[in-house]
Amino acid sequence: MATGMTKTQLVRHMAEKLELTNKQVAGFFDLLSETAIKETKKTGVFVIPGLGRLVKAERKARMGRNPQTGESIKIKAKTVVKFRVAKSAKDAIAPVKK
Repeated sequence: MATGMTKTQLVRHMAEKLELTNKQVAGFFDLLSETAIKETKKTGVFVIPGLGRLVKAERKARMGRNPQTGESIKIKAKTVVKFRVAKSAKDAIAPVKK
């Protein structure tokens, strides 16, 4: 199974490219995640240009099924967070085949 970069690897990579210290880059990522969480809670959306947006969405209550017993169960309404990838990022990662 393929694995992505760890936070430490990402911080080191960005620090090298930007010629900053690891501590400065780690602080930036911490501030970015803190701001994203706060803004998504408050306004329901947080945009990272060129990458995508965090969106707060409401799921309605619905009827589901217990896979072990087949019994119908009621699933409560809840708030979820979704990440919608920007078109430019999607096209760069997985271009449309013609």
